[in-house]
Amino acid sequence: MTMQPFAAEPPRSDTLTQYDEQHLVTYLRLLDAAAEGADWREAVRIIFAIDPDQDPDFARKLHDSHLARARWMTQAGYRELLARSAGT
Repeated sequence: MTMQPFAAEPPRSDTLTQYDEQHLVTYLRLLDAAAEGADWREAVRIIFAIDPDQDPDFARKLHDSHLARARWMTQAGYRELLARSAGT
């Protein structure tokens, strides 16, 4: 699987987007990091492969917006994935 480039913020949509599908692994990694209490800067370095010290505001926005979308996936977006896999 080839990693797709990251947008500064994931799309804001009430439905699953192609971007979401391309970044499911990223979302899972962010959720794992948050559950483990990882520092957001460490998560940005590892998951997004950027140095948060270069542009802390951008790095924080990147992290927080993607984590929020990952959390949305756990509350709503996953339903679309399940429906697709069930063929409905």
